[in-house]
Amino acid sequence: MAANGRVKKEISIICKTDPTSGVIATTAGDDLSIPGKPGWRHLIGTIQGPSGTPYENGVFDVDILIDGEYPFAPPKMKFITKIWHPNVSSATGAICLDILKDQWTPALTIKTAMMSLQALLCSPEPNDPQDAQVAKMYLENKPEFDRTAKFWVEQYASPKSDTSKEDAVGRVCEMGFDKESARKALEKHKWDEQAAVNDLLGM
Repeated sequence: MAANGRVKKEISIICKTDPTSGVIATTAGDDLSIPGKPGWRHLIGTIQGPSGTPYENGVFDVDILIDGEYPFAPPKMKFITKIWHPNVSSATGAICLDILKDQWTPALTIKTAMMSLQALLCSPEPNDPQDAQVAKMYLENKPEFDRTAKFWVEQYASPKSDTSKEDAVGRVCEMGFDKESARKALEKHKWDEQAAVNDLLGM
């Protein structure tokens, strides 16, 4: 019960707006009712891209699962927003970060884990990569890496204006889907058009 009380307290802290930290989380739609996983908690974290990095002005969503072993085991985290980074899989969003693995201690919190992710955006570790292709580019051609990372921010991590959202709905509707289904799929996938179309096609 003590661990459950700690989780509730941590969630109340991380869900409060804190402009100084650049990280926040909200409870996911299926929080407290994850099928087959009683006692688990599900959050969606949001990280602001650090200034002075290729990720500046980006907004990155992170999937956070807290299982029954927390705080003695780390939260399970992966990027939802696509990101070009040596320590994050460009395909799955899986993260290579020591405190999310063997360096986790119960003294750490959900918020410190998210802030460590933000710090990872400032200081990638290409010699301990999650994505070998990205790490190779980072080590061998840093200017190209920076250009690619910035392009991915513009493509996947930039807040959409209302006009661009309507344009996206229109493009998905042109593929034969109705407007309501198109909008729901786009919202579900953070306005990633390809992911929304794949969802609608059942892929």
